[in-house]
Amino acid sequence: MKFRKLGKSGFDVSEIGLGCWQLGGDFVTVSEDRSQRILDAAANSGINFWDTADVYGGGRSEALIRKYCDGNAPEVFVATKVGRDAELYPDGYTKAKVRINLEGSARRLGVDTLDLVQLHCVPPEILKAGDLLAWMEDFQAEGLIRAFGASVETIDEAMMAASHPGLASLQIIFNLFRQDAIDRLFQVAAANGVGIIVRLPLASGVLGGKMKPGQQFDPSDHRNYNRNGEFFSQGETFSGVPFETALGFVESLRTHLPENMSMAQMAMRWILDYPAVSTVITGASRPEQVLENAGASGLAPLSEELHGKFAEFYRAQIAPSVVVPI
Repeated sequence: MKFRKLGKSGFDVSEIGLGCWQLGGDFVTVSEDRSQRILDAAANSGINFWDTADVYGGGRSEALIRKYCDGNAPEVFVATKVGRDAELYPDGYTKAKVRINLEGSARRLGVDTLDLVQLHCVPPEILKAGDLLAWMEDFQAEGLIRAFGASVETIDEAMMAASHPGLASLQIIFNLFRQDAIDRLFQVAAANGVGIIVRLPLASGVLGGKMKPGQQFDPSDHRNYNRNGEFFSQGETFSGVPFETALGFVESLRTHLPENMSMAQMAMRWILDYPAVSTVITGASRPEQVLENAGASGLAPLSEELHGKFAEFYRAQIAPSVVVPI
């Protein structure tokens, strides 16, 4: 596993991180035993950046991470989030309430100081007002958090936060279906010492190349209940590309698959070819998926020719099909 700096946080994080939403059981059933095996596979693969949130399973994800860490003491950075709890979202933000949520995360994770706290897709007007970022600075000075960042839904929101002097990271949607950050964000982030954390590298799994037309998802899976943005931003589900359309794009991309690479590895290697990216957080419902994802760090970069073809295909075909603000 290779490592990169996470912006001004100074953390050396693995190029491939572990997304821990699934450990909360919000959209896929992952038993406690399997969750521990997933975390073990990540630790043994050199994945030292684990991403969770206070609302994942109502804290279950954080608690399962603590259980693993208490028994194994891995050297990992755990990034959590704040801002989507029902007491806060969309307009109940106060410094006292945010502190309560952060202290709850610290308690569930079994730490005195949280490694990285990310504002969790808070409303743009709240982010722009700046109070939350100022409070993060105060919590950092108190020692409750080591570093803070923001997880956002659009490039405009990312640009809004990027210039804040204390911001260490931005978590964004960036994948073969969402390429705009290359021209609009990366240079600004690098100039401000902001690390880029990429989520949805496989666009809710569709870029893994294994889904089929007409595929059905469990009623509890956001790829079922949020397909049209019924509960949160549609951009979080298949990156805002209609499912059947996305499948067609995947087949076009598959024609360029390098030898000895899976579709998932090609999609993640494409992301890692951009130096502005610090880490790519990948979810896994089985330990075997963790191992495949981790392998992307050791693959050779894709050719400039292939990058050019993917950029052209995005501009001509994919971008016009994204149904949410990018």
